[in-house]
Parts: sequence; structure tokens; C-alpha cells
Amino acid sequence: MALVSQTMEAQACHFEIIFILTFAAMRTGKDLILVTKEFTSEVKWKSWFYLLSTLLIVFALFAGTLSPIHLSLRLVLSILTGLVLVRLFVIYHDYEHHSILHRSAPASIIFKIFGLFILAPESIWKRSHDYHHAHNSKLFSASIGSFPIYTKEKFMSASKLERFGYLAIRHPLNIAMGYLTMFVFGMCVQSFVSNPRKHYDSLLSLLVHFGLATAIYFMFGGMAVLLSVLLPCTLAFALGGYLFYAQHNFPGVTFKNNTEWTYEHAAIASSSYMKMNPFMQWMTANIGYHHIHHMNARIPFYRLPEAMKAIPELQDPTVTSLSPIDIYRCLRLKVWDNDAKQLVPLSAIR
Repeated sequence: MALVSQTMEAQACHFEIIFILTFAAMRTGKDLILVTKEFTSEVKWKSWFYLLSTLLIVFALFAGTLSPIHLSLRLVLSILTGLVLVRLFVIYHDYEHHSILHRSAPASIIFKIFGLFILAPESIWKRSHDYHHAHNSKLFSASIGSFPIYTKEKFMSASKLERFGYLAIRHPLNIAMGYLTMFVFGMCVQSFVSNPRKHYDSLLSLLVHFGLATAIYFMFGGMAVLLSVLLPCTLAFALGGYLFYAQHNFPGVTFKNNTEWTYEHAAIASSSYMKMNPFMQWMTANIGYHHIHHMNARIPFYRLPEAMKAIPELQDPTVTSLSPIDIYRCLRLKVWDNDAKQLVPLSAIR
């Protein structure tokens, strides 16, 4: 018995030493950001393959929605078009981060046209999204490119109109209608009205998008517009809007005062890992690895799983998913409680 006891003590001591050494070796701050640079190397042929193959699939599905096949099949193709548009948008998003096909003239033309069609022209998309990356999870900063966050104290002291506006932006209906609210109005109309010279491409985007829809209407009819443009875009923007929301508004997320904020913390503790099945992972171009994307936005989307597998410090993020219960848990969160250090629903402050 004494020998067994000594052996168990020795093993416990051995595991404790391993734990201490592992913990001591965990990289943080700039060291952690630097180690991710290994994965920022682009594989050019992969970037082109994923872009062109996705474009080909979108065009094929789009053509299918206009073809004279049974309506039920056209409806299925319409839904698939919306999902693949999400993938193409994430690839566009990577291009704007300069993680793929940077300085490629053909890619620039392709993405400029896509940005106009998808109602996210380069001038407003890049400016707002870069701001989001630089200020994600700061409690007291403009909500440019992000869903706004009120502290409990700020919400309680806000006027009824201010509360209504705040809750309206975070409301599930706003996300579901993101096609109109976030992109037609927010990305295009609002940006153009605020600065026509700087955001002239926002007006051009509206003309391109609805010009295409109008042309389809006169050539193929109203049902074709619904199945080829309106339904796919409604689905794509709703799913994209929810992904963007849930990756920064989930149970366990943390927010910091501006003076306490760090880039590393904003990535690890304020950006989720959204676990998906292989089908949805492909459709969303690995955007679920959001904590890694925020750690280093120069990592191409197809290298994010590789980075997570290789870097221990990135393997224990807060996890959410697209399951109904996780969607409910994310959408019910409304304000930041400084005392509890967590996002809470309205029922927790009333």
C-alpha cells in the first residue's frame, strides 16, 4: 500500500509540474499575436480556387432560379443561393482585410463588383469593419460597425426614445430584416446621405443592386425577382447579421473599459468560436473561428482551422452554435451589467 501511495504521489507531482510548465509557457499579448503570423501566408492557388469555384456555384444557382423548372426546385436553389452568398461575402471580407489576393487587379475588379451588388461597397464596408476590429468589446466607444452596448447604468438613465432606439437595433427583427435595415439603409442610404462625396459608391451600389432586380423583372417576371434576388439576399443578410451579432454577443462574453481594453482580450474573451457542422462551416467560409480571426485578421479563412489546431492558447474559446437554444440565449442578451461582469437580459434589470 505504501508503494502504491508513493507512486500515486509521484504521478500527481509529475502532472502538477507539467501543468505549471504548460501554464507558464502559455503565450499572451504580442507574443500570442506574433505566433499567429505563421498562418498569414496566403496560398495563392487556394485563394483563386475558392473564389472562382464559389462564384461559379453562385452563378449556376442564380441561373437555376431563373430557369423553367418546377417552382419547388427553384425555391430550393434560391435558398442555396442565399447560403453561398454568405460564403462569397466572407471571402470578400477576407480580401478587404488584405488576407487574400491583395494587390491583384483581376481580384480587385471582381470584389468591387460584388461589393456593389451585395450592398457593402468598399468605402463604407472597410472603414466600418476596420473600426470594429480596433474597438470590439470596448464599453465606451462609437458603435461603428458593431451592435451598440449600453451598460446597465446607461440604459436606466436613458430616455424612452434612446432605449427604444437601442433595443430596436439589437432586436431579432432588425437582424432578420438586415437586407433592408442594415444594408440598404445602413450601409448605403445612411452613408451616402452623411457624406455623398466620400461614399458615392453607396449610391452606385443601390443602382447596381436594384437595377439588376429591375432588369430581371422585365425579362423574367416578379417570381424570378423574388427567387433570384429578394429571397437569397434576405436569407444571406439575416444569417450574416446573426453571425456577426452572436460572435460578439453571447453568454460569457466580456467587455472592458477603454483603458483596460487589449486587442488580445478582445479576440479571446469577446469573440466566440461558433461550432458548426461541415456543411455550414463551408457555407460560412470558417467565419465561426471568429476568435482567431480577431486575433489576426490577416489569416486567410482557409487557414483558420489550421491555426486553431496548432496554437494551444486558441483552443479553449467560448463556444456557441446555430442551435435554437444557443440562438435564443444570444438574442435575449441586452445590456452589460458591470457588477455581474456579464451581458444580461432586460428581465435582470427591471
